[in-house]
Amino acid sequence: MGILSRLFRRDRKMTSLELFREIYGGGRESSAGVTVNTQVALETATALACGRVIAEGCAQTPWHLIQERDGRKTVSDDPLDYILYRRPNPWQTSFEYRETVLLHAIFAGNAYSFINRVGRVREIRELIPIEPGRVSVKQNRDMSLEYKVTADTGEAKTFGQDAIWHLRGPSWNSWMGLDAVKMARNALGLAISLEQGQAEFQKNGAKVSGAVSVEGRLEPAQFTQLAAWIDRHQIGGDRSNKPVIMDRNASFVPLSMTGVDQQLIETRKHQIEEICRAFRVMPIMVGHYDKSSTYASAEQMFLAHVVHTLMPWYQRIEQSADVNLLSEDQRRAGLYTKINPNALMRGAAKDRAEYYAKGLGSGGSKGWLTQNDVRGFEDMDRIDDPKADELAQPVEKAPVPDPAAN
Repeated sequence: MGILSRLFRRDRKMTSLELFREIYGGGRESSAGVTVNTQVALETATALACGRVIAEGCAQTPWHLIQERDGRKTVSDDPLDYILYRRPNPWQTSFEYRETVLLHAIFAGNAYSFINRVGRVREIRELIPIEPGRVSVKQNRDMSLEYKVTADTGEAKTFGQDAIWHLRGPSWNSWMGLDAVKMARNALGLAISLEQGQAEFQKNGAKVSGAVSVEGRLEPAQFTQLAAWIDRHQIGGDRSNKPVIMDRNASFVPLSMTGVDQQLIETRKHQIEEICRAFRVMPIMVGHYDKSSTYASAEQMFLAHVVHTLMPWYQRIEQSADVNLLSEDQRRAGLYTKINPNALMRGAAKDRAEYYAKGLGSGGSKGWLTQNDVRGFEDMDRIDDPKADELAQPVEKAPVPDPAAN
């Protein structure tokens, strides 16, 4: 029996429609006339790609529990470190859990996890992700938050902040993240509308509609007969590229704009950029390349993606985990969580090596970094050696003998 099933015990079942509305909501209509909700956004290629590059970028990096006291070390013997780095619950790996939670935070603006604490010391044993649509949040007069969670059975139960880890995206009121799909619904709606229009255009054999004109006046019966004939022999589908035989000097006059007239390709490219702006993802990360891009510029864009897109999410996750998963005593003891992004920056290894070498005082100059400083930057444990905490001193050059003195 799952953790949510254990928490809620009633027999009433939710219908599929009720469950869909509970999770995804009714959706909001965009200016393009398309109803946009979370499910529709996930089915939009650019939005899904934006969500994946952020979620996977946060999920694939090592995440450990660190203690900074008389040196820095990974607390691998703490159960929480195993939960963060390997197995947060019985059916998910750390990668899968973080990927799910980040997708919730990216698209819904809020991600919720039930914190399964056990024992007298309230030790964390599991982190259970909850779909955002199942949770409603209330701020009390004392500024504390309450979380009302709806189970599969339809029963709702209220939990306090100590039982729910609430990871927020950018927020306006400080306690609820902004709904990214709602904020970007016009950009998403236009992209969806363009895709649907192009699909219909292709379904019709890439032929535009128009008017059929004939000589003379058509009687009602003749009009009905001609309309039925056109429906039966319309160009497109199985009749794509096949000729139409008509009499009475009938002619076809196109009335719809073609894809070229609409600048469809240019508009669809622009919508890719618009959606990327909404999710703060560089277009190159979703496969949208600029012809002027070179290998060197692309490498810098990848590094900029780590710095400007992923780093804020790393900080958001780390700080939220520190205040929600660690007790006050643990934080006072120097414990904190740390995501190591260096695995994503292998392309800059040479630049980092040159920077560290200069910082360590290569060439006999005075250094501004110690060996343990560098190891800390690389998320490596400190060396128990006094020299590892000493700055390199400049090497004094031997005096040049004066020839005149001889």
